[in-house]
Amino acid sequence: MSEFMEGLNLTVLGVTIVFMVLSILAVVLYAVGWTERRLVEKEGGAPSPAPVQPSEVEGGEKKPAIPPRDLAVITAAVLAYTAEKASQLRPLPFKRKVSDAWRLYGVQSSMEEVEDFNYELGKW
Repeated sequence: MSEFMEGLNLTVLGVTIVFMVLSILAVVLYAVGWTERRLVEKEGGAPSPAPVQPSEVEGGEKKPAIPPRDLAVITAAVLAYTAEKASQLRPLPFKRKVSDAWRLYGVQSSMEEVEDFNYELGKW
């Protein structure tokens, strides 16, 4: 019984240590995120990934200022890419379903093999 208690104590100790390390790691990651947010706020705002200036459009909507020529080039590139991908698609060949007779024969033969194996070892 003492061996069982020793194993139980060791298991509880191990699980406790693992969860303590995970908790410490979570707190450290939260602190890093908090300090990074503070540093960004002190520098004067969040950096934007792309310096796109919104322009006023009719109706009060704000849209990014992309020159029409650049927009046309991007649209043409996307359409060319999708057209190329669509031409590479091909239909899959139709496959007939194997008849159930073969499946049942396979199940029956594997059962016979198991029965023969048991008889050879004298397990009955």
